[in-house]
Order: sequence, then C-alpha cells, then structure tokens
Amino acid sequence: MKDNFSLQSDKYAEFRPKYPVAFFEYLDSICVHRKYAWDCGTGNGQVGYELTKIFDYVFATDISQAQLDNALKTDNIEYSLQAAEKTNFDNQVFDFIIAAQAIHWFDFDKFYSEVYRTAKKHAIFCVVGYGKIKVSPPIDTLINHFYTMIIGQYWDKERQYIDQNYATIPFPFHEIPAPEFENIQYWSLAHLIGYLNTWSAVKHFIRHNNYNPVLKLEMEIQHYWKNNEIKKVTFPILLRIGKINR
Repeated sequence: MKDNFSLQSDKYAEFRPKYPVAFFEYLDSICVHRKYAWDCGTGNGQVGYELTKIFDYVFATDISQAQLDNALKTDNIEYSLQAAEKTNFDNQVFDFIIAAQAIHWFDFDKFYSEVYRTAKKHAIFCVVGYGKIKVSPPIDTLINHFYTMIIGQYWDKERQYIDQNYATIPFPFHEIPAPEFENIQYWSLAHLIGYLNTWSAVKHFIRHNNYNPVLKLEMEIQHYWKNNEIKKVTFPILLRIGKINR
C-alpha cells in the first residue's frame, strides 16, 4: 500500500469531506452482529469514529503514523499501524470490515485474503469512497480541466478505480445491492482550496515542478466564488457491499 497522505496529515483531517449520516444509518440497518469492526486504511479515523456508535469496539488501521496521530479518539476505538494486507488480528473476529477511500491503494488479492481470514462467517464487507466534486457548471469545468490536463499525469495509476466508480475493482464476495448516496457539504472557497491541496496528484506535481498549480486554479475560481461566500458542494458516494460466505 502506498503512503501518499502522511505529509500534511492534519490538513487531510481538516479538509476532506465527511460521509453522510444516511450512509451510517444504512450500515446500522444491515449489520446484525455488532461486536467488532475493522476500519482498514482509516486515515484520520472519520469513518472508524462513526462506527463506534454502531459497534461495541472498532479496530482502525493505517500505514501512516502521521494520520493516526491526527485521528479522532474515543473509548471504544483502537488505532494501530498495520498494512491492509497483513495484520496481527485473530482469525474470524470481525462482524464488519470497511475500506473507505482506500481500497484502490491495496494489493487486492492479499487484502481480500486477510478479509476472509479475519471476518466471521456472514460478516459484512464494505467498500466506500467518493467521486469528483461538483459545485456549479463553470467551477466544475475549471476543476475538471485541472484534474485532467494540469495534474492528470501526476495521478497514481490506482486513481483509475475511483474514476471508474469502484465498478472495476475485484469483488470476490456475495454482493448486496446498495442504495445510492450523495455527500452534500457547505464550503467556503478556502475550504475548497484546502481540499484540492490534499490531492495526491497535487503533491506529486509540486514535488516535480517546485510550485503549486492550485494557486492559478484558485484565481480562476474566484471569478465565480467570492471569498466570504458559502457554496453547496456535492460528492457522489461510491459504494459496494458484500457478505462473507464460507
């Protein structure tokens, strides 16, 4: 698994979008057994933290200690520095396993072997993420051009799985049809720029070119977004749900 997110991990926690309440309510409705959950690739812990409201105890793992240091804390969550593909968890312990905006970084075969090893029979496995941000037609056009033409070559190859809405990832589970969710946020321009600066391709661009391309994009967006204005932004939720059948 690649670690693209240790750098400026506090910004990741601050600016990345949260998942909608309706998504967690859905998980609550489909999970029969609620003792132990594993949030794999937890990052800043935003998903793991919400899972503590559903499950007795949540184990949350990541390969970035910097991310874990900035993660949300509560009594019934335990963070540990572990790769998705090899953990120290016992066999058949989890009722629920989730990978949120992370699975595209994993070695699928090795991770899925670990899922099958650590999951209980009939456990629920969830892959979730979010697609490209939408604000308004003129702003979306600017961001899409930036995404493709300016930093396009700097995206890791794994990004294709998000662009394909997670539809092309291997999924060796009994798949359950999942409802559609949309993530709605209300952001300032400063929050949008903070979010864009967390993109891994932006970090790669800066490392190769010694300047930040987001600065020019920000000036272009300012024609459509005043500094003190709050706008509605949306992200499509990418979701696949499966059951562990042995």
